[in-house]
Amino acid sequence: MKTITIVGLGYVGLPLALLCAEKGNKVYGLDVDKNKVDLVNKSQSPIKDEYVESKLKKVKILATTNAEECVPSSDAVIVCVPTPVDKNNSPDLTALMSAVLTISKHIKQGTLLVIESTIYPGTVEEIVVPILQKQKFNIQKNDIFVAHCPERIDPGNKKWTIEMLPRVVGGVTKEATKKAAEFYKWVINADVIELSSVKAAEATKIMENTFRDINIAFVNEMAQSFDKAGIDIIEVIKGASTKPFAFMPHYPGAGVGGHCIPIDPYYLIEKAKQIGFNHRFLSLAREINNNMPHYTVELLENELKKLKKTLKNAKVGVLGLAYKANVDDIRESPAFEIMNILKTKGAEVFAFDPHVKNGSNVKDLDEMLVKCDYLVLVTDHDEFKLIAAEKLKKHKVLAVIDGRNCLEKEKIKSMGILYHGIGRS
Repeated sequence: MKTITIVGLGYVGLPLALLCAEKGNKVYGLDVDKNKVDLVNKSQSPIKDEYVESKLKKVKILATTNAEECVPSSDAVIVCVPTPVDKNNSPDLTALMSAVLTISKHIKQGTLLVIESTIYPGTVEEIVVPILQKQKFNIQKNDIFVAHCPERIDPGNKKWTIEMLPRVVGGVTKEATKKAAEFYKWVINADVIELSSVKAAEATKIMENTFRDINIAFVNEMAQSFDKAGIDIIEVIKGASTKPFAFMPHYPGAGVGGHCIPIDPYYLIEKAKQIGFNHRFLSLAREINNNMPHYTVELLENELKKLKKTLKNAKVGVLGLAYKANVDDIRESPAFEIMNILKTKGAEVFAFDPHVKNGSNVKDLDEMLVKCDYLVLVTDHDEFKLIAAEKLKKHKVLAVIDGRNCLEKEKIKSMGILYHGIGRS
């Protein structure tokens, strides 16, 4: 049995901690949030995740806010702290640097230290290693085995759970790469690929999510173009998907959320600027996707014009606060930007999300339908997909903007309700 410390008990760290414990290890969870620590020690999940909630009932991890309690005795320390961007879209590594600084004061020689947090290429060698060197560790001589293994958690995905996802690892030294690979091969039931350098591993995660951001931007732009041409983007995507090679369907929407896709491209964009390269394509993709909340509100304004109405004093219901379906994760959710735009234009805004109760200002869907004349669907929760057109008609809803193209368009229109999706009307 090994002793492992997972630093950061969020959407990435907590599932990993539970998986390590399930493999028979003694696992500590280190976090600065005492409330989160207390919940985990009571076998209660601080995040809404069926996988985590189920595992917490079966295995035990020891959560703590005290690094001295766990790091000195650990054979491996895995860092899973958030790495957001600031208001200028520059990488904010404050939490990462703080975590590594704390770890460096307590970690023992020979320990494997893996950074799973999303970082730009060069972060481990330029930021993490110097912090460790200040504590007199010689990383090149493997006093500490330092590596990066980018996380690939997809909250709410029941098929690709943490133990089933292939991983890539890259270390500061060859020995660190090998040691990290051995650790993940022992923990997960999937392939572990050893890359030639820690920079290559850092770049892998950035490339994965930037790929998605670019393709989403492409389909968002096509949706806007097709909308003007009277073409249903969903029908076109369905048609294109029949090609058995060289096409991968992506879907348009009211905006891109989550901790990865709207964040990771900026890491590459900003790092590239430092070394003299300008990512025009990546920047344009971010611009297109960042504009989707504005475009979504414009669609509503266009429908209101047909009713000879404006957004001023309009009662608008926003369906969904989470960034994706059937989770409670609101990180970077476009719902908040949409609500801000609506309020700025004078609308009275009501929000409801069955998975994010604290952010809702109505108790349930029925109360929203009573209070609102217009709806903007932002999150395609299962509960919203089941809303009957007859129910919308009963509550005298006048217009629906389907920001995820998941509602029954024809049924809604047959009720005399104005409907507009993203790239379909």
